[in-house]
Amino acid sequence: MTVIAVFFLNGLTLSTYIVRAPSFKSAHHLTDGQFGLSGLLFALAAIACMQLVGPLAARVGTRAMLRCTLAVMPPLLAGLAVAPGPWWYIGGSAVLGAVHGTTDAAMNATAVAVEQRGGRPVMNRCHAGWSISAVVASLTTAALAHAGVSLTTHLVVAGALLLAAGLLLGPHLPAGTAARGSAPAARAPWTRPLLLLGVTATALMICEGGALGWGGIFLHDIRHASVSLAAAAITAYTGGQTVGRLFGDRLSLRRGRRPVFRCGAAIAAAGLTAAVLSPSAPLAVAGFALTGLGSSVLIPLVFSAAGGLPGAEPATLVARLTTFTYTGILLGPALIGWSAEYVGLLPTMAGLIPLLLLAGAVAPVPSRPASAGSGAEVPVAGRAG
Repeated sequence: MTVIAVFFLNGLTLSTYIVRAPSFKSAHHLTDGQFGLSGLLFALAAIACMQLVGPLAARVGTRAMLRCTLAVMPPLLAGLAVAPGPWWYIGGSAVLGAVHGTTDAAMNATAVAVEQRGGRPVMNRCHAGWSISAVVASLTTAALAHAGVSLTTHLVVAGALLLAAGLLLGPHLPAGTAARGSAPAARAPWTRPLLLLGVTATALMICEGGALGWGGIFLHDIRHASVSLAAAAITAYTGGQTVGRLFGDRLSLRRGRRPVFRCGAAIAAAGLTAAVLSPSAPLAVAGFALTGLGSSVLIPLVFSAAGGLPGAEPATLVARLTTFTYTGILLGPALIGWSAEYVGLLPTMAGLIPLLLLAGAVAPVPSRPASAGSGAEVPVAGRAG
């Protein structure tokens, strides 16, 4: 399905940017402050542009938006490698963040629209494509760096390949949100279900930040695991998450979205309990794998639920939800660090367990998807296009 390919290409581009971060810092002689500023501007630009996706989609449609961003992101990525100075790199990172934020909201809105038209869940497979792309980018970068391939050569070639793939994919993109010639969706209210889904998404991303950003540190500092075993916590979490997303749509179709969401939250909480409270580092790694497996379905199902709410186009709703997810991404690691400094890392990580259970209990995720344009729950039937 072409919408999954969009997630894969976007994931390849962004993941390559992330895993090459040490090379960027070294190549452009960035200070710690400058490097931190580049990341902050990237995120702020992404959040700002997400707010424009709803009205822009109403005018030109998400298909046109994605055709444009898929053609723009790869040259921007390559341009970061040849930036003539640190401030050019910082500015380029902000522009890349802006285009990525637009792509992120537009592709999730497209996936929601495909679900609504076809009556079958696809969001988990879309996010699985993103997860797989992150693994591909990481392994490819490691292999190229080991072979001595320069940053410029890597990103120029990668940019050319990603650009070609995006141009080939463009004509086959699903319609997503169609252009309507105006932007009434931009004035849609912030409803209680949307806010509740947004807070849930923020909480889930804080928990994910705890597992990815602090899981290895927890094993190394608290359980005295070796560096290699501690690093395995991140691999286990992302591996479990990828596997879960490959099967999440099928489970949602058979069992309903709400039961799968609540079961996933419970499994994630059980896995995190094992990861945090087990005195054995290997068992803790297995716990992180279980956490990733359970959490794999949560964010995709929240996106599907938000896009099916009444009162606005999916592009507007998804863009607003994405603002909450990015807030969790930005705040999560920092909040965990501040809490660990005052109360300790073990109590802080343990505090994420009830947060997962609460998210599973209160999130207004419907059992069945909404039909296109209605916001009402309908039986799952038909076939996604």
